[in-house]
Amino acid sequence: MELDSIDWAILAVLQENAALPIQAVGERVGLSTNPCWRRIKRLEEAGVIARRVAVLDPTKVGLPTTVFVAIRTARHDPEWLATFAAGVAAIPEITECHRMAGEVDYLLKLSVRDIAHYDRIYQRLISEVPGLNDVSSTFSMEAMKVSTAVPRPS
Repeated sequence: MELDSIDWAILAVLQENAALPIQAVGERVGLSTNPCWRRIKRLEEAGVIARRVAVLDPTKVGLPTTVFVAIRTARHDPEWLATFAAGVAAIPEITECHRMAGEVDYLLKLSVRDIAHYDRIYQRLISEVPGLNDVSSTFSMEAMKVSTAVPRPS
């Protein structure tokens, strides 16, 4: 789908605050309500806007610790991948899972209360998913930039 400058302006406004009324979005991008609504609807139907969500502050909901977990495995067959994907999906504290290129096969991002909470998740993961050769954890000391916004390609 080809996006023009008005589409990108709408996306920028919605990524900042998706709860704004359509009239307010339109005012910010120079459109009246109906054309703005039609563009948003088109962006949703095309899947550019995948969903609208509330972004929570993990610290304020009791999950102040971010852990990145690098996983290496020798198994890459479809059966193992399905087991791994199901194991990851069953653990709500895992907020992201990426299949990587390079020395690490998978990178997980978790939001947890503390190290003990992470250890319980670690024990669960290694017991439910066989074939993990190396599971290395790194704890974030400070989030220097956090954004859910997707930038406009340059």
